[in-house]
Order: sequence, then C-alpha cells, then structure tokens
Amino acid sequence: MPSLRTNGFVRFENVQKTYDGRSLVVKALNLSIGRGEFLTLLGPSGSGKTTTLMMLAGFESATSGEIFLDDELINNIPPHKRGLGMVFQNYALFPHMTVADNIAFPLRVRAIGKAETTERVRQALDMVRMSNFEGRKPAQLSGGQQQRIALARALVFEPKLLLMDEPLGALDKQLREHMQFEIKHLHERLGITIVYVTHDQSEALTMSDRIAVFNDGRIQQLAAPSDLYEKPDNSFVAQFIGENNRLRGVTRALNNGRAEVEMRGGVIVPALAVKAAVGEPTQISIRPERVSLEPQNSEINLEGTVAEVIYLGDHIRIRMQVFDDENFIVKLSNGSARRDFAVGESLRVGWSVEDGRALDV
Repeated sequence: MPSLRTNGFVRFENVQKTYDGRSLVVKALNLSIGRGEFLTLLGPSGSGKTTTLMMLAGFESATSGEIFLDDELINNIPPHKRGLGMVFQNYALFPHMTVADNIAFPLRVRAIGKAETTERVRQALDMVRMSNFEGRKPAQLSGGQQQRIALARALVFEPKLLLMDEPLGALDKQLREHMQFEIKHLHERLGITIVYVTHDQSEALTMSDRIAVFNDGRIQQLAAPSDLYEKPDNSFVAQFIGENNRLRGVTRALNNGRAEVEMRGGVIVPALAVKAAVGEPTQISIRPERVSLEPQNSEINLEGTVAEVIYLGDHIRIRMQVFDDENFIVKLSNGSARRDFAVGESLRVGWSVEDGRALDV
C-alpha cells in the first residue's frame, strides 16, 4: 500500500492492536487526518474507536504499525511529550484546586512564567465564557461548567492536537446539544485539529468535518456527514447513521448502475446498485423521510398496511408493514400530514429510485 506520509497531519499506517495476542481490537488501520480538521471516530462499544484514540494519545501502544503526528513518528514518545490536549468524559479536574489553578496546571508543568500563565488562564477562561469563575472549586460548578473548564485546561498550552473522549456523555440532552455547538464554534475560531470519539451519531453529524465509522476494529466508511447519511457504503453504516428502512430481496439484474431487486410475490423494486450481485440476497436501504404516501407518477409504488401512528409534534411517524418488514417507517412533516391515518389502513408508498440503495445483507 502506498505511504500516507505526505497527506496528513495525523497518520496511522497499518496500525493494529491486540490485548491478548489473539484477537485484534484494531485491524490494519490506515487513516490520514488533515491539519485543522474535526474528525469524529464513531461506532458502537467495542468497535475500536476509543482504542484508536488512546493509541494516538499514547495511553495505549500499537501492537504493530506506525503513528505520525506532524511527520514525527510518535509510537515511542510518552503521552506528556506529544503536545496533545485531552478532554475526558469525567472532566478529570483536580477537586482541591480552584478553576484558575486547574487551568494553569499544564502551564506550570511546562515551567511557563507566572505573568504569562496568568494571562493565558485569563484568555482560556474568556474563550470558554467562564471569566468570572476563576476562584471557584469544581464542586461548585455544574456539569456543563466543569466541561468548559476541562476544555480550557486542554487548550491553554496551545496543543498541536486536541483529543476528546466522549466528553459530553455525562450531560443531559439539552446541555449536551448546547455544548456540541460551543465546541464546534470554538473549533471554527481556533482552527485546531480535533479528534473526537463518540457513539452518538447525531453528535457526530452535528460537529464533524468528517466521520470515521468503526465496527469490529475496522473503518467501515470515512466521509463527510452528509455523504455518510445520503450515501452509506454498506448496511452497517446505513443502520448506524440515522434511521433506515430495509427491504430484503434478491438481485435479479444489474443495469446502468441500478439493481433490479425481486421481493416477495415476484415484485421487482429498482435501486442504486451499491453492494449487489446478481442472484445474491440484498437489502434496499431507504430513509424514512424520503418515503411518500399515495405517490403520484412514481416509479416505485408499493402497497403497505398502517401498524402504528405516533404524533411527535414537528412530524408524524407512521409504522407500516411493507412486504416482510413490519417496521417500515414513514416520517411526514406535521404540515404535510393532511389527514388522520388509521391502524390497519392500506396505503401506497413510494420513493425515488435514487433514494434506495441496494446494500449487503
């Protein structure tokens, strides 16, 4: 494989990690991260995303392969000499220190002078909008305020790279969403490179320049948020990113980038051929918001039966049975739902061929 050395500010080259010498937690990882990029490592528990971050931080060592930061091989450089900022889910603030002393700690370790330390702490507090809290102890702060202080401490020494490991996981939903935008805007202002780990797909979509979706120790897809959602490469990504309908069938033909998929009863449904082979099982992936009811002049027009109707304020969620799928979801904006829907009612469903993707089973 060609070297990635000319491409990225951070590079993983053929990196593998095992803890027991038998099973690989991270498998043949090749990843290049651009300077100033916000990259999120996304995946379920045990997928390898956190281990990848810990190898970059230096808290875990790679079993094989090489890791580079700004063209420097860092495999054998200890964590405190890598010039990285780190923010954890549990904040890791010193409870006996004031806010100012917590933020100043990385500067004192680096023997920065008192006057410069005071000024940098002031700037860091301004940056996270906590200017009047320097004399408080962590226990006197809310969870969101503690997270801001942890962020200020990670940035105060102007690190080359900021690593964030599930930093918002302990916050309630409303505060978590607020902090997502705070971190995103801070990244835009500072231009720092951020590698962020989460299992929350909406968080990843909100914040990232690119997302690396991990499963079983491998990157399943690496792309911009919109591409991951609109153009998933495989069924795992389609299911993990956002909500997704799946209709199972068998590919009968491939023509001009389309798969002709045979469903139950011999019905043929066309879809974009992404991972489909003639004669092999496939599943068509369709986002619920792309499905229309009682479609007019649609190439795809199928019968379904209403199983459940849920009012969710801004939209109506209709669960239907379509072929063998009893959980086929249709989302209608509140304004477009012009009538009531009854359980047991037969309705036609349709979508554009380009919105269906024939993927692996």
